[in-house]
Amino acid sequence: MPRCFWCSDDPLYQAYHDHEWGTPQRDPALLFEMLLLEGFQAGLSWITVLRKRERYRQVLEGFDPVRLAQLSDERIEELMLDAGIIRNRLKLKAVRRNAQAWLAVDNPSEWLWSFVGGVPKINHFQGRGDVPAVTGEAKAMSKALQKAGFTFVGPTICYAFMQATGMVMDHTTDCDRYAALVR
Repeated sequence: MPRCFWCSDDPLYQAYHDHEWGTPQRDPALLFEMLLLEGFQAGLSWITVLRKRERYRQVLEGFDPVRLAQLSDERIEELMLDAGIIRNRLKLKAVRRNAQAWLAVDNPSEWLWSFVGGVPKINHFQGRGDVPAVTGEAKAMSKALQKAGFTFVGPTICYAFMQATGMVMDHTTDCDRYAALVR
């Protein structure tokens, strides 16, 4: 099956590409999870985060923003000892801060989707050189998220989040998922 240029032969990566990435998601719980995971990716490869996703679900209360908003400093220090996750104190503190910011937003799903006008933006990129790392929509989302109190939400992270959650459909034209999603 032809896939996007970035998808390796790793079965986990292929399953993510084939069944999740670029599929429009409006469930607030999944959007929150992906926003946190994209923040953990900063400076790393996505496959590193993807391999740790299940452990994150276990130690981060299933990504429940109500529980994560109350994450204690002591718990963050405990998490720093967990080799199953990315042990970065700033990123772990961002989990708490981002959960608090998330809870302060009236309708986070609708708000996040507003940056693409509420409907997926379908791009028609042909390959590696065509897909941008940042767009105007991602810059606007980043700025708004930061203003609302979120951290680890720079424009590159926001664009990766938009791609992952199907706000933008960036499967390349030579990918089987492209054909399936643009029908």
